[in-house]
Amino acid sequence: MTEITYRTENGYLLPNLLPPQEPEISLGKYALLRRKFLKQHRRVTYTNLLTSGRLNQHLMEVEQTALSRMEQITSEMAKSLGVTEELKARDQMKWVGLMNNIRQSAEEAVLNELIYS
Repeated sequence: MTEITYRTENGYLLPNLLPPQEPEISLGKYALLRRKFLKQHRRVTYTNLLTSGRLNQHLMEVEQTALSRMEQITSEMAKSLGVTEELKARDQMKWVGLMNNIRQSAEEAVLNELIYS
């Protein structure tokens, strides 16, 4: 249970109702997308995380997980499709096109798994 503290203003005791302060952090792309989604579509979850002082921690966990999943999915898909350094050296434009498609597919999976759920 959270202990409520009070301050005196003009002879009155007023409760200090600010949420716990979290350190300022710079948020990445996936953390910002997750925060926007929570604010717009999961208000209760957003408010609970904010008032408990765990919002930034949650957002950083989502960011780190999303980045690692992007890397994992991208490498798995590239391997399964035969997109190698040899292909990159032989036909750079084909490699770029395939890698762009792979990254787009990986990002779509990450957004569905982690951000918009």
